[in-house]
Amino acid sequence: MLRRVATAGVDLDNVYDQTLRRIKEQKGDRSRLGIEVLMWVSHAERPLRIDELCHALAAEMGATDLNHENIRSQDTVLRSCFGLAVVDKETSTVRLIHYTLQEYLSLPGTLPDAHRTLGQTCLTFLNYDKVKRLPADNVSNLADLPFLEYSSLHWGRHAKIELSDHAKFLALDLLSRYDSHIASTLLFAKIRGSRSPPPTYHLFTGLHCASYFGINEMVAALIEGQGSDINQGEYMGATPLMLAARQGNQGTVSLLLAQDGINPDKPGNSGRTPLWDASCNGHEGVVRLLLARDDVNPDEPGRYGGTPLWWASYRGHEGVVRLLLARDDVNPNKPVISGGTPLWWASYGGHEGVVRLLLARDDVNPNQPDKDGETPFCVASSHGHKGIASLLLSQGAINPGKRDNDYPTPLQGALSNEHEEVLRPPVSRGSIIPDEPDNDDTTLLPCAPSKIHEGMVRSPVTQGNDTPEEPLPKTSRMRRYRQIIAQHIPLLRRKKRNEAQEPL
Repeated sequence: MLRRVATAGVDLDNVYDQTLRRIKEQKGDRSRLGIEVLMWVSHAERPLRIDELCHALAAEMGATDLNHENIRSQDTVLRSCFGLAVVDKETSTVRLIHYTLQEYLSLPGTLPDAHRTLGQTCLTFLNYDKVKRLPADNVSNLADLPFLEYSSLHWGRHAKIELSDHAKFLALDLLSRYDSHIASTLLFAKIRGSRSPPPTYHLFTGLHCASYFGINEMVAALIEGQGSDINQGEYMGATPLMLAARQGNQGTVSLLLAQDGINPDKPGNSGRTPLWDASCNGHEGVVRLLLARDDVNPDEPGRYGGTPLWWASYRGHEGVVRLLLARDDVNPNKPVISGGTPLWWASYGGHEGVVRLLLARDDVNPNQPDKDGETPFCVASSHGHKGIASLLLSQGAINPGKRDNDYPTPLQGALSNEHEEVLRPPVSRGSIIPDEPDNDDTTLLPCAPSKIHEGMVRSPVTQGNDTPEEPLPKTSRMRRYRQIIAQHIPLLRRKKRNEAQEPL
């Protein structure tokens, strides 16, 4: 229930109740107009510009084309809802007057059938004769149809939530010739992040669209009624199953997998499979469905070598990692082409739960470096992931003082990035030797600011002058260096912070 907000003794719930009642009591078309304004502003997938909203409100159910006489003025639209919606001066989008109103309008029963109304309006607009006649390969000048983009990109979101019988008819009419409709070009461009090629090349069909949105009733109708090719790839090779898996539309994936002739492992042009897409985006339910198939390869890499396990580890999807690691035919040490195993990238990203799952596998190499020789422990230390560094140190095969090909020791990397607290335990117990040089004969000490460095390399004992005593034996010198580092670590951080704040 909306939290009661008392302002000068006013109960906002009661104020909103009364205002909504007054809107519904308006005469003529004002009542419908006011309620639909609130529906659009509170339930749209993104904020609408005022011109988009005016055109959306002009859509007339059952009409075959847009009647421009139905387009109301901005003032008429805003007055119809008694000031509960206003136009933001900076963005020209319509918003509610307060966030508590959004909460109120989202309560069950406040605006019943909102998504049903919005979805039906979008489909009505897309089936207008004027829109049907638009060339699908020309999206450069659509200023006179400001509502076209929103309806093309978001009708399916509303339809998936609630689809009226009339909207089903409109949706099937649209999807049956979708690849030559301008809506397909706009949606394909959104999915691919750029302008799509002409419709004869993008091959984005109605089945692709329905699978992308996850509208199961439309997917079933297109397969059964029109015999759509369930394995057809669009311009970039993505099949309907791949799009459904990428979006996490579990019901649609289950429906497609039940079809005879489905190829659940067909890759796109980049080598990505449906399992790859589902794993990359963390859709655990879809991954489980695909792994239940004998004809799905759980270890198939994409173009650049990233397997489903690699991507799930890189993005920190613990549930998906757990499912994939349960398979004996998944190689947990397979790196990407550019270098780095799933464990390396999980350590880099700070995904402690994923690291824990990977280390539980007996065949995981906790010390496998990337192409530059940097180990998971080194990258975790350099980025300050203390929990992961501790997990890796608990592995007997870890060498915390190991030098990398082109990188400093873990201690040098941690100090350089102000994450020295990560390596305090291994330094204190002697697991890392502070002055062990890297390949450029650089010790950890030059990583410190110059003044601190001078104090650290000066002999531990002086007689009030600059003449040091006899150098200590190596073992004693290492012990003393560890003591000095423990003393100066806070100074290193403070020194770097002060330098960063000094004015130029």
